[in-house]
Amino acid sequence: MADDNTTMASRIADDIGERIISGALPPDAPLRQDHIAREFNSSHVPVREAFRQLEAQHLVVGVPRRGVRVAPLDANSVKEIAEMRAALEVVALRNAAPKLTPAHLAKIELALIEGDNAETLQEFEAANRAFHQALVAPCAMPRLLASLDGLQLANSRLVFAMARNAGWRPRSNQDHRLILQALRMRNLDQACSLLARHIQTIERLTVPVTG
Repeated sequence: MADDNTTMASRIADDIGERIISGALPPDAPLRQDHIAREFNSSHVPVREAFRQLEAQHLVVGVPRRGVRVAPLDANSVKEIAEMRAALEVVALRNAAPKLTPAHLAKIELALIEGDNAETLQEFEAANRAFHQALVAPCAMPRLLASLDGLQLANSRLVFAMARNAGWRPRSNQDHRLILQALRMRNLDQACSLLARHIQTIERLTVPVTG
């Protein structure tokens, strides 16, 4: 039964998470346990666990006397996500870089090419997530990688919000190319500096959008 609850909780968290990331569920929207349990034909136990997972991913917040709501998308939350990602992803890259093999570098390059060839925002953002995950995967630090996965999802939400406000068109990601180039040349300091700057760019781009 516990396994069934865990599976259902993951399914609910994935589904609600995608709705939040795409903007189908707007910031501060209430998430009612009984409504979600009814929608997924489940008990309240997996719904509560799904809420915990979504909170760890910075997608929902528990507000005293107001229940669980979609996390805000204001200037402060944008800054927090960018600062946390920039710090943690650089730590992960510093630990991953010595273990990067030609196969790892090829996987990073494939994600870069998929991003360049993306024709929709959804394809671009999937490739963007894949690039950042491939960059740090060899660090072999599971807690750090789990934190980064949550922050990356929160970051995807910012990208979709920007696109709704400013539109999106296919483009190549020069920052990704420069980071990969630095790693191929074994210039880790430069790669880390480029990565931190690249992540913090989203803060500057998003703040006017979120008001």
